[in-house]
Parts: sequence; C-alpha cells; structure tokens
Amino acid sequence: PWDIAKGFDNSAPIGKFIPLPEQTPKADNINFSLFINGVKVQQGNSKDMIFHIDELIAYISQFYTLKIGDLIFTGTPAGVGPVKIGDHLEGYLEETKVLDFFVK
Repeated sequence: PWDIAKGFDNSAPIGKFIPLPEQTPKADNINFSLFINGVKVQQGNSKDMIFHIDELIAYISQFYTLKIGDLIFTGTPAGVGPVKIGDHLEGYLEETKVLDFFVK
C-alpha cells in the first residue's frame, strides 16, 4: 500500500536547493524536524539512519545512474501521519527552515 499512499500526484513537494551553511555538520549528522500547524511531529538526525548516505548511494548506483541533483527518498522518523487541506507544514535542517507551505 505504500506506493499508492505516498506516490500520488503532487505528493513530493520539492523546494529550491540551498547550500548548507558552513557551520552545518557533515551530511551524516544533520538534525531535521517537521512541524504541522506549529506542532513538532517529527524529529530525527541523519546519523540514526539504518544505512549511511554513502552506503545508499553506492548500493543504488549499482542499478541506476545517479547524477548531481538526483533525489533519493528514504524513510522517515516516527511521527508519520495524515495531513489535511489547510494544514501548515514547516521543515527544518538544523535551524534553517527549508520547507514552508499549506496543503491545498
């Protein structure tokens, strides 16, 4: 059921790519969080991923040609749940807001 539940039209909002500030930790130790209507519903750190980012890239590269700008979707920390029309979602990498939109 995951493909239908997560892979529908407009299901992956992508914003502009931004460079990480110099003070941001390496990719294998970045805090991230998601708020819905001002309430934190997810919090995690990339160091807690089952497979490290380098391992994911190496494995996937055996089957697909990956290029700069390609996106790899992985799982998420606890807190996954439904959203509804009108919900306000805000996402952060460390202290930098990287996602901010209302569900339409």
